[in-house]
Amino acid sequence: MGNIITAGPAQPKPARAVQIDAARGVAVFGILLVNVWSFVWGFGALRYGVMPDPSWADRAAVFLVAFLAEQKFYPIFAFLFGAGFALQTAALRKRLPDWRSVRDSYRGRLTWLLGVGLLHGMLIWAGDILTVYGLTGFLILNMAGARLSRVRFGAWSWLAAWLLLVAVNVMVAWPGADDGALEQDAISYVDDALAAHAVYLSAASDEVIAQRVGDYASITLGSVFLAPHLLALFLLGMLSVRLGWLTRPHRHLDLWRRVRTVGLCIGLPFNLVWAAMALAQAINPVHPQPWNDLVFALLPVGGSVLAAAYLASVMLARGGARRLLFDWLAPVGRMSLTNYLGQSLLGLLLLQGAGLGLGALAERRPALLLALAAAIMVLQVLLSRWWLARHAQGPIEAIYGRRSAVRLDSLRR
Repeated sequence: MGNIITAGPAQPKPARAVQIDAARGVAVFGILLVNVWSFVWGFGALRYGVMPDPSWADRAAVFLVAFLAEQKFYPIFAFLFGAGFALQTAALRKRLPDWRSVRDSYRGRLTWLLGVGLLHGMLIWAGDILTVYGLTGFLILNMAGARLSRVRFGAWSWLAAWLLLVAVNVMVAWPGADDGALEQDAISYVDDALAAHAVYLSAASDEVIAQRVGDYASITLGSVFLAPHLLALFLLGMLSVRLGWLTRPHRHLDLWRRVRTVGLCIGLPFNLVWAAMALAQAINPVHPQPWNDLVFALLPVGGSVLAAAYLASVMLARGGARRLLFDWLAPVGRMSLTNYLGQSLLGLLLLQGAGLGLGALAERRPALLLALAAAIMVLQVLLSRWWLARHAQGPIEAIYGRRSAVRLDSLRR
């Protein structure tokens, strides 16, 4: 999750922060559309499970999630995490004597985030991103108070490293295996998905725990390859604050218009191709898809480009779209950590065997799974507005804020 630490002692939020909160709210719900499938099918290569005899609504559900959501929202979270780092460290510098104290304070925030991620990943949902953000965040601590030229150099350096990694992945994924090997891989993907499905929906608690911990360890270790992308996005988020792109978007409307145009022109066609391939795989998962791995290797780039267009659209929103974002989605973003963890808890209680086991229905009707995600969104919008009308922060953010205030007092002494 990007910038899910929004806490500190509760203070009035400046008007400019509403757009950042709105973007975070959009990302909270976008990531739910992607994550909800893993509560039913685990974390294997067959992300959308097995669909025997899918209806047109089921096909549309898979197509739309792959087209508009898959790998489009974690880049926004990461970008906003970097922006939050710049904003929070600048605020801390006004209350602490030097940048070393600021880094010590923020190190405590990252440690707390890492601890929450460990508990979340092992006890509730294996796809936790807090652990990865906490660990990667330590790598940008020395950027607190750094010169703008240093931040810019770091951003472009990590971006180049990430693109090089993507190029290597493309070469590895280039079609070359025979149809027999591809078919065996496809059968293995189905077996993995069915095995995870059986464990999460009906197995004994010790088997579920073993599956979850194993999935969590595998995902966390695999995220090493995600680090260059995250670091590039973190630092670009910092630049967006330092240069005013995100904090004063009205002064950079031409920039955001160009980002939106380029993002849509490149991102929509690429992700349309990916969605068609993802749907074909979901409908007939044992049929070899020789180009699937290649397109998937490029998906982080195609997804990030479309994510940039989404973010630009939030910055440029006017009229009814602006009211929707500010009045309804900004409250969700203000308590994004609470909502992120709440989504995981609801997924566990509603879909898996430890709760109501409704994932068994989604086994045959993926459209129902998407409808459940939409219902969770509506619930969180209403609860966020209700809670923030009575409190300055979300409940998890408030717990963190009290802890942060104590640490800040100790650093002042």
